[in-house]
Amino acid sequence: MGKTCELSAAIDLIKSGDTIGLSSCGGGLVEPDFVLKGLEKKFVEMGQPGNLTVIHAAGLGDRKERGMNRFAHDGMVKRVIGAHWIWSPKLCQMAMDNKIEAYILPMGVISRLFRETAAGGPGVITHIGLGTFVDPDISGGRINALTKEELVEKVQIDAKPYLFYKKNRIDVAIIRGSVADEDGNVSCEDEPVDLEVLALAQAAKNSGGVVICQVKRLAATGSLNPRNVTVPGIFTDAIIVDPDQVQTYQGEYNPCFTGRYKATATAIAAMPLSERKIVGRRAAMELKKGMVVNLGFGMPDAVSAVLAEEGCDKDVNLTMEMGVIGGVPAQGDIFGAATNPVAIISQTSQFDFYSGGGLNIAFLGCGQVDRKGNVNVSKVFQYYSGVGGFIDISQGTKKVIFCGTFTVRGLDVKCEGNRLKIDHEGGIKKFVNEVDHVSFNGEIALQSDKEVLYVTERAVFKLTKEGLTLVEIAPGVDLEKDVLANMEFRPRISESLKEMDPRIFGECRMGLRLPDRA
Repeated sequence: MGKTCELSAAIDLIKSGDTIGLSSCGGGLVEPDFVLKGLEKKFVEMGQPGNLTVIHAAGLGDRKERGMNRFAHDGMVKRVIGAHWIWSPKLCQMAMDNKIEAYILPMGVISRLFRETAAGGPGVITHIGLGTFVDPDISGGRINALTKEELVEKVQIDAKPYLFYKKNRIDVAIIRGSVADEDGNVSCEDEPVDLEVLALAQAAKNSGGVVICQVKRLAATGSLNPRNVTVPGIFTDAIIVDPDQVQTYQGEYNPCFTGRYKATATAIAAMPLSERKIVGRRAAMELKKGMVVNLGFGMPDAVSAVLAEEGCDKDVNLTMEMGVIGGVPAQGDIFGAATNPVAIISQTSQFDFYSGGGLNIAFLGCGQVDRKGNVNVSKVFQYYSGVGGFIDISQGTKKVIFCGTFTVRGLDVKCEGNRLKIDHEGGIKKFVNEVDHVSFNGEIALQSDKEVLYVTERAVFKLTKEGLTLVEIAPGVDLEKDVLANMEFRPRISESLKEMDPRIFGECRMGLRLPDRA
């Protein structure tokens, strides 16, 4: 029946030594796991296809069995190129054990590489990655001794340095949609995001490869609204129907993620008062009306929850790198979806906008910070978690707010009388003499006149030419005992050091009102 086929027939299209491109996101967003499970089953039973190269932009998996974890078998993959590894600990361990070649490259760059491959170009030339671990002067994105090939080169254009990321041919694209017709036209109408499914499909076709697409439902030829077709049938080869396909790992279809319906304000629950909300509140105070904003994975998603609770969410334009514009970003593992989005565009186009400087402000996480203002999120506790879109976003935006707790592993805080009380200190310091991995380069940020703040539950720092400078501390904390004693270096202390706004530490709403932009 047209391009629909049995799973086994689709899997047989994949040969040993192929390069597979995937477009998905952690939490099960657009994840073609029915196909990946079938691919894993064939390898376990037959030992093929093996020696694969897998390329993915966003990370995918459940930290257990699904997504990229399907490839974690000796001999199944030769090389993995990905931006985010945190969802696939099994594969990450194989990389750390030198069992596979492994690269971490910026998520936006990989997404754009799919499009560049489709267009027949040599690769991507960009400023994204300069001065970070992706820079060939440092490691070129390679994360173990087995990995030798240089995928990134430094070039000069008009006497300015850039990085050149080489393209990869795509032999097989494995993508997902919601519904396909018998001719292979695919709609993503029930998906929270589109990511780069179209660019990836085109990359495979123009590489002489094949496109396998998993969908939930099959429709008759000609029955899809052409405006709803994300991947035209001329780009697909095999359609696999999985009637049990779920929108996200949460299971049930949420129409408010796709814009089909709008959730009421009361349906979006307020966050409990915690260190996460404290950081989100202080970070939100950096916003002004009309700003175009990116919210990163992890702690920064508290900013959107605070804005919704304070009734300020309509005052700014929230975006996420997966292609969502507007709405309230989902928290936790399904980060990438949003309730009540205004628009959903391709991830590739979103990164074009980010890299070109379109963002006014970005809120990002931080694993380590050093005296130079460098930030590490990609190698935490000797574990390569990956970098996601962190490099693309932090180097492309005009103002960056790094959000995180002051210490980790055991930190316990509470608020009493609009003051912070530390019941138990975290066992690991995050403010260190030198970060283990440079995901953000403070020196380059200063050279580009970027405004940079580091917001924690007890202190706020600013990046200055003199180094990291302490500008605010929480009411109730002791400067020496609670702040400086828990840092590996002594920061510069601002002459106008002040207390953080006490409203941040109260149970009631802050009464936050965003100022107009100058």
